[in-house]
Amino acid sequence: MRRVLALLDLLPRPLDSVRSIKLKLGIVIVVSGCVSFAYFRYATGWLPPRTTLMALVLGLLTSQLLAHGMTSPLREMTSAARSMASGDYSLRVRATSVDEVGQLAEAFSVMASDLAAADQQRRELIANVSHELRTPISALQAVLENVVDGVAQPDAATMRTALAQTERLGRLVTELLDLSKIDAGVLSLNREPLPVASLVADVVAEASVSAPTASFEVSVPDGLTVLADGERLHQVLVNLVDNAARHGPTGGLVTVSASTSAGSVVLEVRDEGPGIAPADRSRIFERFTRGERAGGGGTGLGLAIARWVVDLHGGTIAVVDPGSCIRVTLPG
Repeated sequence: MRRVLALLDLLPRPLDSVRSIKLKLGIVIVVSGCVSFAYFRYATGWLPPRTTLMALVLGLLTSQLLAHGMTSPLREMTSAARSMASGDYSLRVRATSVDEVGQLAEAFSVMASDLAAADQQRRELIANVSHELRTPISALQAVLENVVDGVAQPDAATMRTALAQTERLGRLVTELLDLSKIDAGVLSLNREPLPVASLVADVVAEASVSAPTASFEVSVPDGLTVLADGERLHQVLVNLVDNAARHGPTGGLVTVSASTSAGSVVLEVRDEGPGIAPADRSRIFERFTRGERAGGGGTGLGLAIARWVVDLHGGTIAVVDPGSCIRVTLPG
């Protein structure tokens, strides 16, 4: 069958210049009828001219009536494609047939929905990145202007404020670069057996510097290891612990625990905050989604990156009850 189709594709296409598919169908019927009648005339030597003409006219009219429903989705797709070219992705094609045209119309509608979602995400990305960049840049500019104007002295406290805003910019840029690598499919993993205790200890030590008012409690069995990329898993835990320290009450306790279950390693980070509402738990891992308890200057990208890193490891990440605990499950 494929060879036959390939041979048919090599044949000339004399009707390519005709703009209407309905007219093409009419031409096909008329030409096919003329060829049939010519053969009948040659074979029998007799052909009623009035009957022949009437048959051709009826065949042409019938083809136009029947082809109207066949070509309507094609006209709708043409109109929708022109609207999409100008940035309007709201039009959809009504597909009622089950043939190739109907399947094409369904695929076109799915493509239009995907393009609309991608365009909306692009707009939100630009708006959110602009907002996230503007906040630390404005704060840093204010600090530097005060120093230049002599309003503030370039002492250690002022420089720490400027450094904090610079670090915030650096984190945002790093997270955006990580997202671009993930989207491009170039983020690779260097898996190796990792001692979970030392990994968690390093994360908690780093978090205690950025959140000195928080208290940390670690519960990790001795000798527990996980096959993972150390740098990426460290990034996941840093994001989770940093979020717990920022969203929990001032001076609150952040608990980091690890255990094994059914051959998997389970990591949990829990704080004493109000937790994430059940309606937000599935969206909290989307880009720039920070939930109702957002605050403290987060970019809204950390949990999205954490989800993708965990997915690359073949694991799962989810918010569990009471909403202030995030659980990561990785293959052992």
